[in-house]
Amino acid sequence: MNQVTPPEISGTLRKFMVKVPTVIEQCSGIKFFGKTIKSIVFSTDISILRNVNGDAIIAVYPFTPQPIITQAVMMATDKPVFCGVGGGLTQGKRVQNLALHAEYQGASGVVLNAPTSNEVLKRVADTVDIPVIITVVSENEDIAARIKNGATVFNVSAAGKTPEIVAQIRSQYPDVAIIATGGQSDDSILRTIEAGANAISWTPPTNGEIFKKIMQAYREGLPHP
Repeated sequence: MNQVTPPEISGTLRKFMVKVPTVIEQCSGIKFFGKTIKSIVFSTDISILRNVNGDAIIAVYPFTPQPIITQAVMMATDKPVFCGVGGGLTQGKRVQNLALHAEYQGASGVVLNAPTSNEVLKRVADTVDIPVIITVVSENEDIAARIKNGATVFNVSAAGKTPEIVAQIRSQYPDVAIIATGGQSDDSILRTIEAGANAISWTPPTNGEIFKKIMQAYREGLPHP
């Protein structure tokens, strides 16, 4: 049977939404609890999360993790959520407790920051029954030690070096699951996929950026874009 494009259904009002780059469909995806995930939206803005078509959400932010933020994100979206639980500013037993709380709230996985020690990684992996995602920011990361201590998925976020580090991990560990940042252009996303990323994390435009275009149209007497 020939493959066909799936029919698209949307409402009159909600058809205006943020859409992830279609090039992300070229990656293999990662199956989390039976659901294949290719595009992971990096945001905690609930208005964006209610109006984006990505497969999942990665809720990581630059402050110490707070369960009420996790709860708000998961209440707002109908997509799987991977929650940041610390490992940088927040360390030790608190990370373990936050990870367990995130699981109880319904998170599909927990994300640990790059500075997380292997000891804390192991504690978290031994505590929760959801995937433990460890962030990689450098080519000097000891991947073998991370795997030994319970890392389930690697989240590569190394700016321009991301494709290089993804390729390095993939060459050594052909079967490991890798999420990676792809940047904003189709070319940079494709390079990351070709390097071996199974899924791409993508940062959507902010509310301010989206509003700027809408307000400009209104000022010119044009309809909503």
